[in-house]
Amino acid sequence: MTLMKRRQNGLDWPTWFGRPFVDFPTLWTDMMEDTTLKLEEFEDDGTHVVRAEMPGIDPEKDVDITIGDGRLHIHAERRAEKTTDDKSGYKSEFQYGSFERTMRMPPGATESDVTASYKDGILEVRVPIDTTEAQSKRVPVVRS
Repeated sequence: MTLMKRRQNGLDWPTWFGRPFVDFPTLWTDMMEDTTLKLEEFEDDGTHVVRAEMPGIDPEKDVDITIGDGRLHIHAERRAEKTTDDKSGYKSEFQYGSFERTMRMPPGATESDVTASYKDGILEVRVPIDTTEAQSKRVPVVRS
């Protein structure tokens, strides 16, 4: 019996720095996830709710929320604390730096009445939706 090397999808993919090239998209998304915010979006009784996971953020200093042109933009920055202790074998997996996300608001979103709150590491942005604006309107055709 002869053993054969199994290839993913039956194709012989070129290698990239000794790794199969098919790993590239996974590596790329892993890098991108470090700088994007994890979100939950849902509608709650006529309000579009966006929740962002932001532990360790001071919302008054480190969060900037803007809304306009039908888009909501959330920007946050987590700063690394400076320590002077020389720790042997120190390892940190905490993420520091800028995190941001822009998302489209649903039709009828009332940009002037947006509210935001922060509790237990979760930022919640509430955007009221005016259902009368969200409805489609018929446009009459005029003969010229």
